[in-house]
Amino acid sequence: MKIGIDKIGFAMPKYYLDIEDLAIGRNANPNKFKKGLMQLEMSVSPVSQDIVTLGSAAAYEILDSSDREKIDMIIMCTETGIDHSKAASVFIHNLLKIQPFTRSVEIKEACYGATAGLNFAKNHIEKNPDSYVLVIASDIAKYGINSQGESTQGAGSCAMLLKKNPKLLILNDDNVFHTRDIMDFWRPNYSKYPCVNGHFSAKQYLDCLTVIWNEYLKRNSKTLEDFEAVCFHLPYPKLGLKGLQSLFPESFTKEMKDKFLKNFESSIVYNQKIGNIYTGSLYLSLLSLLENSNNLKSGDSIAMYSYGSGAVGEIFSVTLAENFKKSLRIDRKTEFSKRHRLSVNEYEKIFFEEITVNEEGNFDLNNSDDSIFSLEKIENHKRIYKSNIKK
Repeated sequence: MKIGIDKIGFAMPKYYLDIEDLAIGRNANPNKFKKGLMQLEMSVSPVSQDIVTLGSAAAYEILDSSDREKIDMIIMCTETGIDHSKAASVFIHNLLKIQPFTRSVEIKEACYGATAGLNFAKNHIEKNPDSYVLVIASDIAKYGINSQGESTQGAGSCAMLLKKNPKLLILNDDNVFHTRDIMDFWRPNYSKYPCVNGHFSAKQYLDCLTVIWNEYLKRNSKTLEDFEAVCFHLPYPKLGLKGLQSLFPESFTKEMKDKFLKNFESSIVYNQKIGNIYTGSLYLSLLSLLENSNNLKSGDSIAMYSYGSGAVGEIFSVTLAENFKKSLRIDRKTEFSKRHRLSVNEYEKIFFEEITVNEEGNFDLNNSDDSIFSLEKIENHKRIYKSNIKK
């Protein structure tokens, strides 16, 4: 039985900050961000948008009424959860009006979580062949003003519908995973912002890639030439480029390298405009590759490198389904042009606004957010969401 991703949706806030404006505002050379990170813009989320609203919007893009009747599991993957107890997927289940006999959970392991979610979904479908599983990777990366990671911030969500005989891509049974106990990036429960050891984290990312890749090739009797492209988790695009270059064997010709480099450029188009979205970063890169590359065909294999600080890494592959292009959007770039560009002062005011409830646990956002889903208020410590879906 072939199991994989039938549809992928994506959602982002309507605001963004040009990375050059940030550099100038921080008295830095713009090339430090534009060339050093290969980042161009970053998505900025207002307080009325969170992992629930973004995740719901990403899923709403791809689900029809038949899907909502067949989905029996929702897996939210995030490291910016909104509640220590209640899964964000429960809120999404209600907002999307998915049938009630559904299992809804939330999982976490830094940026790796969505890859675990895909594996859980695949295992579920193997035992329940008629099941549809919705996996959502939704995050808001926030590091603080003038912090080490500020230039890599971002916000967004990828939603993936998994089922048997998928129209987009097949998940292959070749996963190799790896765990090592390190402190390269973490956020204690008492801290608003993560603790980051940037240089150490980048080194661990690349070292994990080498260790897992070598084991992957050995276990599966494969070489890099078995793939048309490699997709990476992208804290920032330059790190993915370093990762790709580290995989090139000495025997590779310039023509071979150019093929992978060209597809890598296609895979970072969206990430360069969004920034890091943690659990969704790898899958936004995959979506970017599929919608922007002009040299992929049905049957092609793509290698996937997932990394979550702390650290857990995994390499697996996917195979493009027949007529996969019919399941993709060709107009997504227009969505980026509709966003509102912020000044640095506007960005600081919007992005770092906080919810502060009163003694009764209430907070009214008084927002005019016309997004399809938004957070309306906190009432008695309960999050109340608003839907702008026209009935």
